[in-house]
Amino acid sequence: MKKALSLILVLVMVAALFTACGSKASTDKLSLGFIGPLTGGAAVYGNAAKNGAELAVKEINAKGGLQVELNAQDDEHDAEKSVNAYNNLKDWGMQILIGSVTTTPCVAVSAECYKDRIFALTPSASSPAVTEGKDNVYQLCFNDPNQGKASAKYISEHFADAKVAIIYNNGDAYSTGIYETFKAEADTLNVNIVSTSTCTDDTTDFSVQVADAQNAGADVVFLPIYYTPASLILSQANAIGYAPTFFGVDGMDGILTLEGFDTSLAEGVMLLTPFAADADDEATKSFVAAYQEAYGEIPNQFAADGYDCVYAIYNAFLATGLGTDASAADICEAMIAQFSSTSFSGLTGANMTWTNGMVDKAPAAVVIKDGVYVDAG
Repeated sequence: MKKALSLILVLVMVAALFTACGSKASTDKLSLGFIGPLTGGAAVYGNAAKNGAELAVKEINAKGGLQVELNAQDDEHDAEKSVNAYNNLKDWGMQILIGSVTTTPCVAVSAECYKDRIFALTPSASSPAVTEGKDNVYQLCFNDPNQGKASAKYISEHFADAKVAIIYNNGDAYSTGIYETFKAEADTLNVNIVSTSTCTDDTTDFSVQVADAQNAGADVVFLPIYYTPASLILSQANAIGYAPTFFGVDGMDGILTLEGFDTSLAEGVMLLTPFAADADDEATKSFVAAYQEAYGEIPNQFAADGYDCVYAIYNAFLATGLGTDASAADICEAMIAQFSSTSFSGLTGANMTWTNGMVDKAPAAVVIKDGVYVDAG
């Protein structure tokens, strides 16, 4: 009898141990997964989006009512690791996914979401391939064609007589997608492109590309690339005394917090973004203050994207009328109905709507002045 009782106690203790380890999502909370690069070269994007998402979750849970649980996984901006992170979250009990943050991993993960019928909203993976053919995958960010067209239009209107150079990554879906639509729109608008050069993920010496732009007399250099290679281009241009106007897209955001980068080199850099931390509306001011208090820095666009993702999901889920005990598949179908038929206003856009997973909202141009982003007009 004593042996049997001892065996029962051991089994109870083991069960309690597995429960304490948190191997399953809480059944009384909406379980959100998050995937992004929290380490590695693209970590500025992933950590900012995660921080923004965590801040939104904290605010929502403080309200009472529907409670939200966020589980963030690191994919190191690697597609295979992103799929592994997705599988970990699925085992955990994820009901909705925020992510992946960057494009190539998100393309891989979005295919898994479609197969498993898990609703996904990415804060910043902008390739059309993310949503194409997947009715349950949505983007909060502008897609690449919109960024390319909007950039060409802005440059044609504000730098009408400029000679324009382009440096893009021909091995990256994000960069190539923006370049292709920029080039097509620029040709239509008669933008004078005088130099086009390419790089890859491994490029660290941009002397040839920078020299080509300088020798062609380019007044504006368009950089549809991420902030790390952009920082090298700015440094190497400065070293030879070349000072055109550098114009980027949302991948440039994060350059001011890049470790070891001299931010004075980014003075005058322009980029299109849906968020400016110096905006004077109450929602932005409140978010910036809360983010600074929590994380000790000014939030970038990716932080605002992550914050908006959580609130967009929260509002849509409330509207479905479902409980947190609903299956991921049932939640998926209900969220599709909400996102395809209603609008959302947040930090990164007013009255956002979605068509085939792609968002419709207006971009804004910012310029870096004295180490901060300000409205470029």
